[in-house]
Amino acid sequence: MTQEDGQLDGLVRKRIRALRVAQGWSLEELATRANLSQSSLSRIENGQRRLALDQLVTLARALDTTLDQLVENAADEVVISPTIDAARGLLRWPVKGDPGLSVMRQRMTDPPPDNPARMRAHPGREWMVVLSGTAVLLLGHRRYRIETNQAAEFPTMMPHAIGAEGGPCEILGIFDRDARRGHQKDAAAEAPEG
Repeated sequence: MTQEDGQLDGLVRKRIRALRVAQGWSLEELATRANLSQSSLSRIENGQRRLALDQLVTLARALDTTLDQLVENAADEVVISPTIDAARGLLRWPVKGDPGLSVMRQRMTDPPPDNPARMRAHPGREWMVVLSGTAVLLLGHRRYRIETNQAAEFPTMMPHAIGAEGGPCEILGIFDRDARRGHQKDAAAEAPEG
């Protein structure tokens, strides 16, 4: 066994124990759910018994996770640097665990548009939290004030627009793949031709 294999082995054992404890389960309870003896489970967690693939599959199911998640090795890149869109005042970070998601930080100074024709609608879902200031979310025919540390989540097929109220605000948004594509298309359409 290589050092890397030993580290992964130890990580999997720690993960099994941590998931069991997070569920509030005793050794006996997880052993029953995984159809193992309590002593076998204890030896697996403590490194005194070899990890067998069939037992890992059973333990993953009992812990309500997948085998891939149970044996996943630590990520090489933990810190992610944003891409910067200075023209639009945006910072974007990809979410590696779900490549369909992206996180965006934006400073807004303008109120939302008065003209309902300027509201966007596209497939997807968005989630946002106001980091500072007060944001206004126009969603269909409704207007929502979202203050610092408040969040909103909505389907983007509903016509929507976001802006600032009473001064600048900063928001952090999370977009699923479809919502991100919708905003990229909107940005391309708004870009000046040159």
